[in-house]
Amino acid sequence: MSEGKMTMTGNAKQDSIVRDMALAPDGRLKIDWVAAHMPVLNRIREQFERGQPFKGLKVTISLHLEAKTAYLAKVVQAGGADVTITGSNPLSTQDDVCAALAEDGITVYAKYNPEPAEYKALLVKALETKPDLIIDDGGDLVTILHAERPDLMANLRGGAEETTTGIIRLKAMEKDGSLKFPMVAVNDAYCKYLFDNRYGTGQSVWDGINRTTNLVVAGKTVVVVGYGWCGKGVAMRAKGLGAQVVVTEIDAIRAVEAYMDGFTVLPMREAAKLGDFFVTVTGNRDVIRGEHYEVMKDGAILSNAGHFDVEVNKPELEAMSVSKRVVRRNIEEFRLKDGRSLYLLAEGRLVNLAAGDGHPAEIMDMTFALQAMSLKYVNDRYEAIGAKVVNVPYELDEQVARYKLEALGTGIDKLTDEQKTYLDSWQAH
Repeated sequence: MSEGKMTMTGNAKQDSIVRDMALAPDGRLKIDWVAAHMPVLNRIREQFERGQPFKGLKVTISLHLEAKTAYLAKVVQAGGADVTITGSNPLSTQDDVCAALAEDGITVYAKYNPEPAEYKALLVKALETKPDLIIDDGGDLVTILHAERPDLMANLRGGAEETTTGIIRLKAMEKDGSLKFPMVAVNDAYCKYLFDNRYGTGQSVWDGINRTTNLVVAGKTVVVVGYGWCGKGVAMRAKGLGAQVVVTEIDAIRAVEAYMDGFTVLPMREAAKLGDFFVTVTGNRDVIRGEHYEVMKDGAILSNAGHFDVEVNKPELEAMSVSKRVVRRNIEEFRLKDGRSLYLLAEGRLVNLAAGDGHPAEIMDMTFALQAMSLKYVNDRYEAIGAKVVNVPYELDEQVARYKLEALGTGIDKLTDEQKTYLDSWQAH
């Protein structure tokens, strides 16, 4: 196995750190497959190739490093950027994809399942290029830049954030005056949360759970912890698989929505007694914890679809257990003192990526189109925006949807002049 600092030929980046360059052909096949199913991003790539919006700039990307992310990196590279990429979760990085990107002239600092210290070092190394622009996932790059390595912000114009968790962090930083550059909240775009969070998370979570457990969902009780857009998708797909769905919430409005969508709504302490499968999608910590483990069924399966591995409290689960073992890839069995066993998937990390391939290519086509366009947007206007969190402009959001409709071979109506006048005037009848 070739590992560590690479010595490569052709267009390859010589300082990439990847697991094994011999895996590159397999990674390239994966990237080619998703590229064939991402027509919106392909259209933006053509625009970038013509306009070269990032010519002479360095871009650092931290996202779940699999094939769809790799293609986004290649689209940004096509726009003239010198691209460096790293992972955003140690278990979602695919080594063959990393090798393929490194061969194609993108600097890669990423491996599957590195030790925690090495994972952090790879993030820092990706920032040591002193990028002009960043794409972040969960706020990891932004946190390092502000809390540990402000010296690496010298050239930074701004960036874009992928997740709910990251935006929560960014808004907290903006509120207390800590944020030093503009960030576009891509997660809050309509095309992101309506499609990626709902349909993407809904499908990919169950892809990951089903692939990992090989168990039937029909007839089981699924507890969905959190009814935001991701939770809505997970609950909807669980219902489609034949499950009885229970939702837990802290927000009264979302709880009523879940009830009216046909789901049972209970406090977590009560839901914990019923669940066969648990999926957390809150962005918060300890939403499943010791008091819940005490009342769970023997054989209950725990999984997380939030960004960080803190939603299912692992230290408390381990403390309550008399033994722990891996019973199947990505499944840990925790045997409790009373003889019950609870099963944790993918170490409590993102089950759809750590135990699967993430969202479908057609979904990420729209999300990564928003990322690419948002990166151009912040680069064009970073001085005017200033150090704050901004939403994706509606016209960019709508443009992605229109490109998607065109790719699907369909369209929508347009208002007539008379209709526009009617809508714009309070006196029209």
